[in-house]
Amino acid sequence: MATGKSAPIIIIKKVVGHGGGHNGGAWKVAYADFVTALMSLFIVLWLMGSSEQVKKAVAGYFNDPKGTGKLLGTQMSGTGDATTAADPTGQLEKLKEKIEQAIKANKDLEKLSKQIEITITSEGLRIELLEGKDGTFYELGSPKLNTNGQELLTLLAAELKTLPNTLLIEGYTDATPYSGNIAVGYSNWDLSADRANSARRLLQQNGVRPNQVSQVRGYADQMLRVKDKPNDPSNRRVSILVKNDSAPVPTLSATNVVNGSTPLPGSEKAKAVAKSQAKPQSAPTAAKPAAPAVSAPKPQTAAMINKLKSLLPGTKK
Repeated sequence: MATGKSAPIIIIKKVVGHGGGHNGGAWKVAYADFVTALMSLFIVLWLMGSSEQVKKAVAGYFNDPKGTGKLLGTQMSGTGDATTAADPTGQLEKLKEKIEQAIKANKDLEKLSKQIEITITSEGLRIELLEGKDGTFYELGSPKLNTNGQELLTLLAAELKTLPNTLLIEGYTDATPYSGNIAVGYSNWDLSADRANSARRLLQQNGVRPNQVSQVRGYADQMLRVKDKPNDPSNRRVSILVKNDSAPVPTLSATNVVNGSTPLPGSEKAKAVAKSQAKPQSAPTAAKPAAPAVSAPKPQTAAMINKLKSLLPGTKK
């Protein structure tokens, strides 16, 4: 039986997708592949134009990320772990092993092996002589080498004199102010430089060439080895650096060199300096400047002056 209500009309709309139209995402995948390939091309071109050291560093990283990947592409040493320097010929590594074997063969020096550190850095082979509490290689508070120091430097000279590499010798102290009985004004600056210079003299006495030592430096306590312990004995050390660069050292004429050496303790020169500083000399009196000479006025000028005076008020004509 029919009722007064009609059935609802349901309209179904079908949406047809545009799979291959311009709003699709297939082109994005192809574009991403193209950009990736283009970036790879630029990286390859950059590597082809880089130095051999950079190429070796990049290749070392991909071959062994935890090992040789620490190689750097510059000559600068980082502030973190010690960097491994490029040593293509292995000369520095062989020298390091040879020196370590020579020290082990010497019974006296073998006992001091913990006070001798030999490392390869970005600058070259660094040999550090670390002082102990009672003095290991130098007499306490003195730039004079003791028996151990003389024996070790003689051993090092036998190996270093055969190399073309230049040497850099550096001296360091701890933060304790110097209080030895020597010339007035002598400080850690002087002690660090004198100890480095003592090492230079002994090395050259045993065969190291005069022009092989490029620089001798004294740093006092400005570059501590143990920064959180400024008075630690190991901060007192002498470092010998066998540099990677074997270029000849430029020579300076004697007229361009300033003699800034410190007299050795106990020497006649040190006593003379102490005596001169104990008795200050009176400053010489400065000579009075001579009064400028006044030339007599010329006749014409004198006549003009007299004429002007006659025109002044109250002057008789």
